Amino acid sequence: MTDPVAPAAIAEPRRFETRHQGSFHGVATPYRCVAAALHVPDATGKPQCSVFSFSYLADSPAPESRPVCFIFNGGPGSASLWLHMGALGPRRVVMPGDAVPAGSGPYTVIDNPLCLLDAADLVFIDPPGTGFSTMLGEAKAEEAWGLEADADIVARFIKTWLSAHRRWASPRYLVGESYGTTRAVAVAGKLAGGLSGVAFNGIVLISAILDFHTARFERGNALADACFLPSYAATALHFGLASAPAGREAFLDEARRFAVEEYLPALVTGNRLAPARMQRVLRKLARLTGLSEAWLTRTRLRIETARFRKELLREGGLTVGRFDSRYTGRDYDDAGELPDADAASYAIDTAYVSAAHDHFTRALAIDWERPYEVFNREALTKWDWLGPRKEGVSRWPGYVNVAPTLGQLLRENPTLKVMVGAGLYDLATPFFAIETTLAGNGIAADRIALRYYDAGHMMYLHEPSLAALVADLRGWLVG
Repeated sequence: MTDPVAPAAIAEPRRFETRHQGSFHGVATPYRCVAAALHVPDATGKPQCSVFSFSYLADSPAPESRPVCFIFNGGPGSASLWLHMGALGPRRVVMPGDAVPAGSGPYTVIDNPLCLLDAADLVFIDPPGTGFSTMLGEAKAEEAWGLEADADIVARFIKTWLSAHRRWASPRYLVGESYGTTRAVAVAGKLAGGLSGVAFNGIVLISAILDFHTARFERGNALADACFLPSYAATALHFGLASAPAGREAFLDEARRFAVEEYLPALVTGNRLAPARMQRVLRKLARLTGLSEAWLTRTRLRIETARFRKELLREGGLTVGRFDSRYTGRDYDDAGELPDADAASYAIDTAYVSAAHDHFTRALAIDWERPYEVFNREALTKWDWLGPRKEGVSRWPGYVNVAPTLGQLLRENPTLKVMVGAGLYDLATPFFAIETTLAGNGIAADRIALRYYDAGHMMYLHEPSLAALVADLRGWLVG
């Protein structure tokens, strides 16, 4: 009889610590970076996963009073290098302005004087399956890939980090981008109330998506078409395919009003729409979006975002980007219905990945044979959006909406601050979608600081927008 094989021992977490000197917002700031894994326990106290983070900690005689910002990107399946190397870290990669592709290296990485480290410590988190983070022991990767599971792990990581660094007295902030905004609200919801003991002072939502119904282009869902319309209008205006005699703000306000007062009702009315009303909607839709009336007639007034990206500049042989519609690209041919790829993504990806690896290995002295997982596509395809099914409870088909949790957080914590940053040219999480979400769901609109930037999903690709974003964050954080 063969003896059972003992489970492999769990290795000690890796840790790399370096010291640095920076100047942020004119303040000389000595700091250290602790690039390290923390073993996060499951509900029984057994190590479940190893979560790697980059903790930038300024030298301070009273660290317990310094704010801590916990920062992550989204995907789901993305590591945190975008915010880390693009906007908020002490070093960042410099991108060409005006939606110009970064091209081939070498890329310029500079000290980032806009970093918030003079005012707050920064912790960039890579959830399991991204960066250097992994599950431990017999735990499977899929156990971390889902709305509830992911938020639960990140929540437990934050509590573990606060204990490891003795920072339970520090003011606490969450900063998420894209799906990271969904995660931020879900994490805050898990840690609020009860005996968790982790109320947050503020939540920053960059390129937010909280209600996924606003961005799902499925047959029968007219809400997404209406929510994307003002971003289409902004894009058409940017490329000179629409006119705004009274200025851009008035033009976008007209697009907002049209979206909810005329366009959405027309889509819901469907084939019951009277011909005269159909023509009025069609003419205005074409004027606002730069698309032809003939094409809009063929689509039954529906404008799925990938179709828009292919159609808008078709005559010039160009497509527009999804994450930032200021970027343009060329496809294999001009006859297809959908773009071959996202021009905004392939314009910048290589620069960010190269800059991050250079920063990790040289400045932070990370010497590890494990590859850094920038984006885990398997996690995205296997993501559990609805959570585990409860025994004996029927589960109807649905969609993710964490916005009611944000409303509850605001009601229960009168000092909680929330800032939302939106890019006008974001065709992934458009600005009118988050406006629509914040208008309902039990959210106190007067508690939300909503800021707009002349760029896309990653507004920090645009130097003026980066400066404006950081100024807004800093004023909101220390004001």
